[in-house]
Amino acid sequence: MPVCGSQCIFCDIPVRIDSYKGCSHACKYCFVYRKYDISKIKLGDSVQSIANFIHGKRNATTLWCDWNIPLHWGGMSDPFQPCERKYKRSLEILKVFAQYRYPFIVSTKSTLPLEEPYYSLLKKCNCVFQCSMVCPSLSKMEAGAPNFDERLKMIEKISKIVPRAIVRCQPYIMELHKEILDQIPRIAKAGVYGITYEAIKMQKKTSGMIKNGSDYVYPLEILKRKFYELKQECHKYGLAFFSGENRLRHMGDSLTCCGCEGVPGFYANKYNLNYYVHNPNQLISTEAMTKKRTALCFRSIEMETYADRVLGNSSFKEIMDIAFKDKKFVSDYIGDEKN
Repeated sequence: MPVCGSQCIFCDIPVRIDSYKGCSHACKYCFVYRKYDISKIKLGDSVQSIANFIHGKRNATTLWCDWNIPLHWGGMSDPFQPCERKYKRSLEILKVFAQYRYPFIVSTKSTLPLEEPYYSLLKKCNCVFQCSMVCPSLSKMEAGAPNFDERLKMIEKISKIVPRAIVRCQPYIMELHKEILDQIPRIAKAGVYGITYEAIKMQKKTSGMIKNGSDYVYPLEILKRKFYELKQECHKYGLAFFSGENRLRHMGDSLTCCGCEGVPGFYANKYNLNYYVHNPNQLISTEAMTKKRTALCFRSIEMETYADRVLGNSSFKEIMDIAFKDKKFVSDYIGDEKN
């Protein structure tokens, strides 16, 4: 059950689980390609490791979590992709979530959750169900996944049985803005709570994009205008609007961009750069975060040997406070208003 240091710095729900490593949906824009070949599918987190976490057992990278922090399921690999029919790892995990009603957020493009026993188990879960879908024309880049309309029909049924359903419009692509905008009334009719938007990021220099940190991204002021149009349209049809774009997180109806705020049992991490920049009055650390040896979740940011030596005796709060004081790092996060 990995916790990425960069996720902790930015994210309210940084503890993630993945049933599988790799994904046969093979979306051409998938950011996981940067890390490994997603065509090579292997089993991921074990059912036992998730059960251990639910029962309060923390490891070196999760010692800072001294509450039932929600788990994000499916951040690197779709838990309900076709191989699930063979291995059924996600089914076993879903049984654990249903048994203990532990809060989790699941992200998928699959329609498998409509089938039994997945559907009945989801009814018993305390989950925020996210369906990733951008617009119909993007389906051609998602060759292994159900198309947009199939996912829309799926989320319409799932939204009736879970505490909250969210659509993830990720990656938002500016060239498709009109088509993305046109989907909002259709999504509203499906009964979802809201939509999360996050713009595509490119590794290589791309026309119309600027360098921000290690990525090429849309200029902030242009993207802000596009997001404002999306927000207005969402509100017009009674949908919440969330920004998964770090530079525009404050535009969302909640800083917690996954859409789980307000769902009973969902208490997110509020000691991160997101709150430091956009809502410092709510920048809250827990008791565990102040204790030594709770900073090893940040080791992925540094060389492993250096991390073991320096982070091993540090607290989560100490390392986060260092990040807050790094003006260049914070500037990269919020973006350059002049771009």
